[in-house]
Parts: sequence; C-alpha cells; structure tokens
Amino acid sequence: MSAASCLLSEDQFRCSICLDVFTDPVSTSCGHNFCKNCINEHWNSNDQYLCPMCKEMFNTRPDLKVNTLFSEMVSHSSEQQAAKPGEVPCDVCTGTKLKALKSCLVCLTSYCQTHLEPHLTASRLKRHQLMDPVENLEDRMCMKHDKPLELFCKTDQTCVCMLCSVLDHKTHDVVPLKEEYERKKAELEKTEAEIQEMIQKRQLKIREIKQSVDLSKESADREKAEGVQVFTALKESVERSLNELIETIEEKQRTAEKQAEDFIKELEQEISELKKRSPEVEKLSHSEDHLHVLQNFPSLKAAPPTKDWTKVSVRPSSYEGTVVKAVAQLEELCELKRIQQYAVDVTLDPDTANPNLILSDDGKQVHHGDVKKNLPKNPERFSRCVFVLGKQSLSSGRFYFEVQVKGKTAWNLGVAIESIDRKGKIIASPEDGFWTIWFRNGIEYSARNNRPFRLSLKSPLQKVGVFVDYEEDLVSFYDVDTAALIYSFTDCSFTEELYPFFSPCVNDGGKNSAPLIICPVNQTV
Repeated sequence: MSAASCLLSEDQFRCSICLDVFTDPVSTSCGHNFCKNCINEHWNSNDQYLCPMCKEMFNTRPDLKVNTLFSEMVSHSSEQQAAKPGEVPCDVCTGTKLKALKSCLVCLTSYCQTHLEPHLTASRLKRHQLMDPVENLEDRMCMKHDKPLELFCKTDQTCVCMLCSVLDHKTHDVVPLKEEYERKKAELEKTEAEIQEMIQKRQLKIREIKQSVDLSKESADREKAEGVQVFTALKESVERSLNELIETIEEKQRTAEKQAEDFIKELEQEISELKKRSPEVEKLSHSEDHLHVLQNFPSLKAAPPTKDWTKVSVRPSSYEGTVVKAVAQLEELCELKRIQQYAVDVTLDPDTANPNLILSDDGKQVHHGDVKKNLPKNPERFSRCVFVLGKQSLSSGRFYFEVQVKGKTAWNLGVAIESIDRKGKIIASPEDGFWTIWFRNGIEYSARNNRPFRLSLKSPLQKVGVFVDYEEDLVSFYDVDTAALIYSFTDCSFTEELYPFFSPCVNDGGKNSAPLIICPVNQTV
C-alpha cells in the first residue's frame, strides 16, 4: 500500500453510527461506508431505508457489499498504531508518530511499517543492517570517525569502528561485533542459568524454612496440647491429693473423738454405779444396829468393779509429716508424668527370642513355654538364657515404656547394649551391658549394680516403668501404680545403641506362667 494511505486521518476510519473504527466496512450505493452490523441494525429499527449520512432514500433495502479496499485500509491502519510512551517512534512520520518496526544502523533512522518498505524492496537499501527498534541511534556511531560501531576490541573491552581497528587499535585483539555478541550472549545465558539455579536454591530454602516453621508450629501445638493434658491431670491429682490429705486428718480426728466418747461413756457408767453405792454405804455407816452392820459390811466394803484410769488418756492426734508425705507423693507423681511424655511404642523382636519363649502375634507379650521350638540359629538370638530384646533402639535422647508384671513370681526387666553376649551363660549386670531389676521367689526384688542390691518396696509391683536418658547416662525404674521411684542406675557411660530387655523367667511348673505385657502408657493421672 502506498505511503499516502497513512496520511488519512483516523476519523476517516470511524463508522458514523457507532463512532468506532470500522468492523466489516460495507458501502451503500450513495457512496458512504458503515459497519455492516451497524447499518443493518439501523435499518431493522426504522420503517424507511435512509442513508444515515446523506438521507438518501432507497425504495428497497439495499444489497450491501463489503468494501474490500476500505477494509484493507482499515486493517492496515489498525496495525499501524501510534507509538505509546516507552515505544520507539518512526523518525519519518509527520504529525502522529507511528510505532517503529525496525531501526537501520546505516541510516541511523527508525521506520514504521510503511516507511520501512523501501528497505525491503530497494536493492541498494536491502544491504543496510536492520535491527529491532532502538532509541538514540547516534550512540551506535563512533564519535571520533562518525562510522558505525561494528567491531569489538577485546583488549580494551570497547566497541570500535572500522577505522579505529586499523588506527588506534591496530595491535589489539579486535573481532566482529556479532562474534563478541555471541560470546557475551553465551556468558549471559550461563549467568542467567546460574541466577536461575540460585533462585531455585533460595526458593527451596524458603520452602525448607517454611516447612521448618510448620513443623515447629505442629510441635509447639502438640507440646501445648500435651502440656494442657498433663497439667490438667496434675491439677486434678493435686485436688485429689488435697482431699485425701484432709480426709486422712479428719479420720484421725474422728478416731480420737470416738475414743474420747467411749472413755467418757464408760466413766459416766462407773460414776453412776458409784453414786448408787454411796448412799447405801453412808446409811450403813450411821446405823446403830450392830447385827445389821456386820451382816451387810462384806458386800458394801468393797467398791464396785471399775477400771484403773490412771494410765488411760486421750492424746491429741499427731499430724506431723502428713503434709510432707502427701507433697512427696505428689512430687513423685509429677516426676513420673514428666518422663511419660517420652513414651515409645515398644514391640518384641522375635529374631532375638530364646527358643523356649512364646511371643504374642502383636509382639506385646512374652512367656516361657514348656517346649523348645526349632528356630533358625542366628547371631542375634539368645541360645541359653530365656531373654528377648525389643525392636526399637536408642542412641540419643530419652525413651520410656511400661511393662505389666502382675501375677508373676519371677522376671527381669531393663535395657541392654547391642553387643551383649547372646550365646553363653549370661549375668545381666552393668559390666556385661545390662541395666536391669529382677524379681525372684515371689518376694525378693533386686537390682544388680556391681553386685546384687536388694530393693525395699512398700507393696508388690503390678506395672513397672522403665526410663532411659542416654545423654545423662541414666536408667530409672518406677512403680507405675504409686508413681514411686524404685531404683536408678547413674553414670552408665553409654557408647552403643540400647535395646529394651525382657525376661519372663522359667515357667516353674505353671507358677510363673503369666506373661510380661508391654502396656500402652496412660498419661492421665
């Protein structure tokens, strides 16, 4: 299309009905142009077929034809948009500057599509170097020689013209601008790849940090929930202990009062009997009848039978130590509640079990059987002693588990290191890698620390809690029912993984047939 087409005003491309740029322009026989849809709607809403521009009347509705030339001009006009702020304008356009499509490095001019046409058709101009439109084309000329900057001096790291390369830079390493461009572009692509990798690493780090925060929040929420549970239970326990303390004191007082009431009642009964005897004795003592006095003297001389009250007394009840004892019991309970938060789910390892032991399917119970099973021989299995280990191990931190020993006459519980002897006759002592307490003959509790140490307990154990603090080299045993500490091994000097250790001991003709049972830890008081 000729350059003259771009000189038409923008209003000439607008429909007189919708006042917008033509869409599917059509022409009437009177020579005026409208959007096809606009003129059809105009005539659909009127009884007469008039031209909206010249008011010419048509007897019949005209058969509209698409104005092909005008449509192309409209399309071309819509493509040739005016340059917006930040866009490079055409240097040739007069009036409204259209958006440039290319810049010529030879002419140092930017062209819109219309004004670019000679560079695309004229053989002389086709040799010019075109590029995407840029501003300040004069910056691409050598200020000294007024020649295009077509070369790059690698020695001075600067762009130069052809004359510069043979004069000022003739001994330097000079390469074509495109060659250096390709190299620099490759470096930039590498830099971009490195930047993207750095971005990805930092995005990954952000995700890790956010995940860490989420895990921290989950842990905090879990700890808060456990804290509320424990302290709520402790609060209830404190209230219960206080009620029990008050009840104990009041029971002592009621006992003292009952004893005093019984003594008073007995004394009053004796006083009543004495009062009955006193008038008879007095009457007889004043009688002048010799015979009467002598006959009744034997029965009235002796006082009625009474108790010797000289050593009888009601002492005030002693409450000394009652509060201290209650507080001590509560402290023990608090300590047990504290370590129960480290409870782990322990199961028995059948690969370590002595062939005489019978394990439950869920791995939570073990007892001694009368028949030795034919099991695979492996290094982990105890061959002579009726021992079995738990599957779970510990090499740092803390763990706690509970075992029911109710109904048994003998057992052995604790922890052991991984490298213990499993084939010979074993003495479960710290020197051999065992930290345990044991029960024998239905009456004797002991701990082995260098030598057997007999334990003194107030009541038979029903459930035992085992607690390990690896960093503190500590193994402690608790009476779960009373929350009392049974015994602690200190300064254990752990250097290997620790495993829960169990021995139900022999069946003893059915006397010790009850199983050891690993119990879920109930953290409510």
